[in-house]
Amino acid sequence: MLIYLRSMSFEIEIALEADVPDILRLIKELAVYEKATNEVTVTESDLLHDGFGKHKIFDCFIARENKNVLGIALIYTKYSTWKGRCLFLEDIIVSEAERGRGIGKELFREVVREAKNKSAGRLEWQVLDWNQPAIGFYKKFNSEFDSSWINCRFTREQLITIDPDKL
Repeated sequence: MLIYLRSMSFEIEIALEADVPDILRLIKELAVYEKATNEVTVTESDLLHDGFGKHKIFDCFIARENKNVLGIALIYTKYSTWKGRCLFLEDIIVSEAERGRGIGKELFREVVREAKNKSAGRLEWQVLDWNQPAIGFYKKFNSEFDSSWINCRFTREQLITIDPDKL
């Protein structure tokens, strides 16, 4: 899909294996923005296996202009016991130098189209409570903000050391 905005054009398309270095570059750029650079442990090899391998577990849309990757939207299918198939938007990341051009909006639109095409019971995503630009972005779309759920997790390090039989 070719998008024309502000006298500049870019395309939104499905990521290719060759885009993996740019996907990782943008993930690392997001980590810098979120002051969590030490948290990124995913590698190009992980992204290739998990996004393009025989049993891929995520899809990724790319915003591209003249072969340059400007942004990504990484999604995956999850399952709700109440709603069935749902789509989860892990991240929309637009390179800092390219923000303000409508790229994030077009990536989000493509994610919404994908959720509709898959007859998703819900489209979900998370926003850090301090990230006012992202909160403002999603509020423009009349998104529902849910304050009744608490996110829980075990980290990789916890999973390595935890003994399930002792829980």
